[in-house]
Amino acid sequence: MEGENEVELIGLVDRLEAEGILEKGEWIELLENYGEREREYAARKARKIADDIYGKDIYIRGLIEFTNYCKNDCFYCGIRRGNQKAERYRLSKEQILSCCESGWKLGFRTFVLQGGEDGYYADEWYEDVIQSIKELYPECAITLSIGERSKKSYERLYQAGAARYLLRHETANEEHYGKLHPKEMSLKNRKKCLMELKEIGYQTGCGFMVGSPFQSVETLAEDMMFIHQLKPHMVGIGPFIPHEDTPFAKEPQGNLSLTLFLLSLIRIMEKRVLLPATTALGTIDPNGRELGILAGANVIMPNLSPVNVRKKYMLYDNKICTGEEAAECRGCIDRRMESIGYEIVCVRGDYKEA
Repeated sequence: MEGENEVELIGLVDRLEAEGILEKGEWIELLENYGEREREYAARKARKIADDIYGKDIYIRGLIEFTNYCKNDCFYCGIRRGNQKAERYRLSKEQILSCCESGWKLGFRTFVLQGGEDGYYADEWYEDVIQSIKELYPECAITLSIGERSKKSYERLYQAGAARYLLRHETANEEHYGKLHPKEMSLKNRKKCLMELKEIGYQTGCGFMVGSPFQSVETLAEDMMFIHQLKPHMVGIGPFIPHEDTPFAKEPQGNLSLTLFLLSLIRIMEKRVLLPATTALGTIDPNGRELGILAGANVIMPNLSPVNVRKKYMLYDNKICTGEEAAECRGCIDRRMESIGYEIVCVRGDYKEA
């Protein structure tokens, strides 16, 4: 019977590749019963798909974490409003431009401006920063990851020159969303924002934490079905890692094997998607980012933030790359990718349309 089950699960992976979709019950069966054989099979398939589209190129993004103030109180996040122990900071426009200057010299052609939902910065400030970066580096791409905003705000920032937007949906299940977030936040609004970002023309990214509290194979199945429905250009997933100053401090961290399996399944389902091997993956395993690439990922996001603030942008405990070793160690990143047969390339690294 076990052999029959393996054949059936492999068949589901093959069907996902051929048709790009599974029913909810099939997702549940696959995620509930997979083993190392299925995970490795999916990884080989995902890697071939990524290689066929993107070759041996790995795209790098320079991450600039410019504020750790946030109006939200998400139960899993170290920079949540309610964390009185967080040492808050904001970067000035000049500091952000300095990060971009360093990054450009190191070969970064995408800059990711990421921060908490900080009302201190108005649209005009973002427009000025985006336009200034584009004037200095017209060939670069700017990605924003600054949370839920109005459609008008998204349009203004797009017109200013931002090309991509990352907004993790966190979970596609309403009940689960309510267990991860305070009641003033809603999955309905999160999904609305994602749809609006796509309508405006951003290369849009969603994503979720693997192993977040109260997650089940049912909610994961809904996540995969939502990703298929949204058709994002980017998907960011990584293992849940608890932070000691949050309500989820004692919850177990996410599982490496399941994270890698889901990365492969996302690549198999949404073949052209830009898929990061996240910092969180590298935090739970020393070779996590390499394993992520081998599972089908094709993006790495080293930290370009000023060294003196990196430890303050602590979304979860034990985050790696908070010191000098982060983006500055380009040679180190290059060698690690070369060791598994891949190459960091100094390009914008856009989504490749069919």
